[in-house]
Amino acid sequence: MNDLEFGTRDKRGNWRPNRRLEVGPLLDMPWNLMRVLKWIPSYFLPWNVVFFAIAGLFWVSLTPERTTLQTFDWGWVAFIFLRNAALIALLYGALELRLYVRRAQGDRFKYNGKFPSDAPSSVFWFNNQNVDGVLRTFLSGLPIWTAYEVLILWMWANGLGPWAIFGDSPLWLVAFGLMIPLIHEVHFFIIHRLIHIPILYKWIHSVHHNSVNPSPWSSLSMHPVEHLLYWSDSLIHLIVPSHPVLVLYHLQVTGTGAVIGHIGFDKIETGAGRAIDSHAYAHYLHHKYFEVNYADGMLPLDKWMGTWHDGTKEGYRLMKERFQKKKARQVARPSLKEKENIG
Repeated sequence: MNDLEFGTRDKRGNWRPNRRLEVGPLLDMPWNLMRVLKWIPSYFLPWNVVFFAIAGLFWVSLTPERTTLQTFDWGWVAFIFLRNAALIALLYGALELRLYVRRAQGDRFKYNGKFPSDAPSSVFWFNNQNVDGVLRTFLSGLPIWTAYEVLILWMWANGLGPWAIFGDSPLWLVAFGLMIPLIHEVHFFIIHRLIHIPILYKWIHSVHHNSVNPSPWSSLSMHPVEHLLYWSDSLIHLIVPSHPVLVLYHLQVTGTGAVIGHIGFDKIETGAGRAIDSHAYAHYLHHKYFEVNYADGMLPLDKWMGTWHDGTKEGYRLMKERFQKKKARQVARPSLKEKENIG
């Protein structure tokens, strides 16, 4: 495919799409029914349908029986960890292999024209972004993901929590399932803003932002504290009536879904003239500019808070104006020493 039919490339080889990023229309004003109807397919396809299918498969075939889950045992706990690890290894590994190792589509549709492996850096373990991402994913991310899953499944098995069955609460469970990606979006925005507080950013979130040019293994390359916060959205299933398959779906949206914003390509080519939209651009801009797009735009959270970047030159101008105002406020603020002298 010719990516210049869909976007432009600058002198540094960086590509950006021609289209302007738009926030999801559900709560964006003025509200427009036709815009909502046109948006609905992109809410499900391609990712959320895939995540729900994986959750269904896991529940039916790869989750131990309820009687087994009632008692903590390293055997089934290890099984849950290994099935999660296998999924991530296959999906993240396949994307990394095709797009970054074999470079099957070159730099077509790649936001940053450079490839991370061509620029070793001391900020990563072993000076390698991929090695760093793989190790942090398997040493911290997957154990914490599994710990949340094991705890919630154990509580379900023992009847601890407001659990529901489909036959009794079909409308609620369907509605709750449809809302899970939006719930994740709100939670992610809140914790993301939290860990951008300077002291938390320095000691925790900076680990993830070392990947200025993200690739699939950057997705879960985080500090363990960030992993704990990141998967804590799954605890909502202990508060409102839910079902284990929705727990698994939520964990897929949060865990496996982390790859969406870190693919680094706008489209993944699937054949001659065919490609899948990655929906990665909003989060890529966050990695590039740090203080924009704290969420992914399904809800207008960043737009409300003035941190939305739509990928256009106008969006860049507004961002720079906001940065300049912030810098001016910091310069005008008295230092601690000045305050002591005033006092």
